[in-house]
Amino acid sequence: MTLQAILGNFALILFVLMVVTGIIWVLDVAVLAKQRRAAADRALAEYDERMARSAANGIRMDEQGNARSRLEADILRQPTWIEYSGSFFPVIALVFFLRSFLWEPFKIPSSSMVPTLLVGDLILVNKYTYGIRLPILNKKVVQLNDPQRGDVMVFKYPKDMSQDYIKRVIGVPGDKIVYQNKRLTVNGQEVGYTPMEDYLEEGTLTYQKQFTEQLGNVQHRILNNEKAPAVILGQVEDFPGREACSYNYEGFSCVVPEGNYFMMGDNRDNSADSRIWGFVPDRNIVGKAFFVWMNLGNFNFDRLGGIR
Repeated sequence: MTLQAILGNFALILFVLMVVTGIIWVLDVAVLAKQRRAAADRALAEYDERMARSAANGIRMDEQGNARSRLEADILRQPTWIEYSGSFFPVIALVFFLRSFLWEPFKIPSSSMVPTLLVGDLILVNKYTYGIRLPILNKKVVQLNDPQRGDVMVFKYPKDMSQDYIKRVIGVPGDKIVYQNKRLTVNGQEVGYTPMEDYLEEGTLTYQKQFTEQLGNVQHRILNNEKAPAVILGQVEDFPGREACSYNYEGFSCVVPEGNYFMMGDNRDNSADSRIWGFVPDRNIVGKAFFVWMNLGNFNFDRLGGIR
């Protein structure tokens, strides 16, 4: 793993911080605090002995109680690095647990999922619905649910595991996906499309054809650019399982291998997805996107809520 990949892996950084602060906290509780207590007891014993000799010699010391308390507090006080570690450890541990096993926030970086998700959308991803996975390693240890057609899923980009991608599940293991003339067929069943009002893309100030797509039990919106081909053949890469796909100028067909998923963006002609770089293995799954909670650059209260 390169330095850039490590720095880009927030979960790994969080894990290291949790381990380091946790070790310091345990070390303080088990060893250092006891050492400070012992040192304080010795210092107080010497102080009491000194005060006793002074009293025996007729020397009266003022505010002995306050001086004794200050001496004890000064010795027992945690060094700054230990104090901060002890304060940060439970917070870091809680954040690490939440984002590793329950929910993780993501920011949408591109327009490949327009109109469902816009650039800058801040979303929440369910980390447990597809199974419990070990943090950092992303190894599944408890099987729960499998991704379903129509789910919006976050996954590790097969070509670069340091990058997180988000697309819609089009095909599950064993499915035959046919995409001809920008219409999907899954296992011989044509996917339903309902025309909608043209969509204005704010970034390019161009109108695109908009449809409602009925993918299984999920109804969602997609965009099509009439001038763009269904797939640019020159961009298709050599990926694992490539032999299960066939391409032509009107589109393609693929049979999804076991343990893999076929992903496409809702902005069909502005999305690099499984058409180009291939299938997504189950081991790459991060979680299911389920909620939009903010977009600082394009705030619209009506868009906040569940993702379809």
